[in-house]
Amino acid sequence: MTAAAPSAPHLFYEPKVSVLSRPAFESPEHMAVLWQGESTDGERLAEFAGRLCYMSQHNPAGRSTRDYLENIKKQGHGSVLEHANYSLLLEGVSRSLTHELVRHRAGFAYSQLSQRYVDESEACFVVPPAIAGDELLEGAWRAQIGSAQNTYVSLVAQLMERYGWVADKVHRRKMAREAARGVLPNSTETKIVVTGNARAWRTMLELRSSEGAELEIRRLAVLVIRVLQAEAPGFFSDFEIYEAADRREAARIGYHKV
Repeated sequence: MTAAAPSAPHLFYEPKVSVLSRPAFESPEHMAVLWQGESTDGERLAEFAGRLCYMSQHNPAGRSTRDYLENIKKQGHGSVLEHANYSLLLEGVSRSLTHELVRHRAGFAYSQLSQRYVDESEACFVVPPAIAGDELLEGAWRAQIGSAQNTYVSLVAQLMERYGWVADKVHRRKMAREAARGVLPNSTETKIVVTGNARAWRTMLELRSSEGAELEIRRLAVLVIRVLQAEAPGFFSDFEIYEAADRREAARIGYHKV
């Protein structure tokens, strides 16, 4: 059985972030808050939870929702931020990146593409930021991933023959792919759905957008900050994106570990 030669792999130079879900909040009529200013459902949910603690629904200080949340962040009362969950689809990220990302457990849920079930004969790959654009370095990297992908395709074909006695073809493919995936590099592109509450997102983004973070996950964190700042500025407006000494973007947070 001869394996078909794979086409040239698609390369990712930037990640893609899509918002899949956001909070939906319905204010109870018997405990209505005197809302002020523009806000999203997630932000109002957090304000409602905070005001419940002190039964201050009448808003004695006349604060807007985002001013209220600014004070929450300043005071470090981050528990009310845990009520608001945001689900993001991350694409164009490497398995190396997700190995780091899933270390953030508290407040997060993950569902990632399975190399055991999904055919990687036409896998995509993420060009490491440190070598992107350097002709010699990127050329050496391309040669390596091309060789790895060719080996993967060949191994799957041979393993399908080796396990020919397995009557269930779906199970046979799974057996072949789970063995062959061992040759695929950490640069192999993956897709992952990440759900986290606003407090958990803040903690992860503070750590992974800093100058000391690995370049690929730092690039992703900066992009996620931009997405979530547009989605819910009351939760993420204190992140400042800047150009670091290494001429790449990083971010710093105004209120440390709320």
